[in-house]
Amino acid sequence: MKLSEKFLELSAVGSEWILWILVGLSVVSVAVMIERLIFYSGVQGRDSALVRALHAALADRDVAKAQEILRSATSPGARIASQMLETSHRGAGSMAAIMAALRPGEKLRLERNLNFLGTVGSNSPFIGLLGTVLGIIETFRAIERSGVMGSAEYSNAVMAGIYEALVATAVGLIVAIPAVIAFNFFQRRVKALLGEADALTNMVLSLSGNQASGSDAPRAH
Repeated sequence: MKLSEKFLELSAVGSEWILWILVGLSVVSVAVMIERLIFYSGVQGRDSALVRALHAALADRDVAKAQEILRSATSPGARIASQMLETSHRGAGSMAAIMAALRPGEKLRLERNLNFLGTVGSNSPFIGLLGTVLGIIETFRAIERSGVMGSAEYSNAVMAGIYEALVATAVGLIVAIPAVIAFNFFQRRVKALLGEADALTNMVLSLSGNQASGSDAPRAH
């Protein structure tokens, strides 16, 4: 049997299953968007809000107070800064190493599931196009089997088949466009949150690290 005939057998299933795949991807994409919106809303501005209080505590060399401020914080910069203060007695070098080691993990935490949105956004149009191609192939095969080629009925059948097959491409675009928009939007949020985190951790490093390296160690209460 020819290889082309094998592929024709595959096309016989039509494009309906492609539509179900796209619907499933759409549902998961919406769930990811909602989850990420809730997550980012919960951490947005948290690091910036801690800067003044932490600056006051560290300027007073009160590491214990600074640790208390960070203890219940869940924002990226606060999580990193908390671990930095645990090693502040070892000096700025140790704190900088902790900061460099923990930042990639926080970045991955912020970007969780964003790759899925990017993948859906870039591949859904191709999945829909596959459904359209399969639908058109099946339409012509059905017409060939019915023996109405060359008649008005043939033209109507072709138009109807192509119309139905193009639905898959349209659905693919409907799924892809929101996913791409959400992916780009969330990537900007990640950059903003990392910027806030970097500002906080660099401030902690500058104040606490320099003090630990000096002659007077920070006091703990």
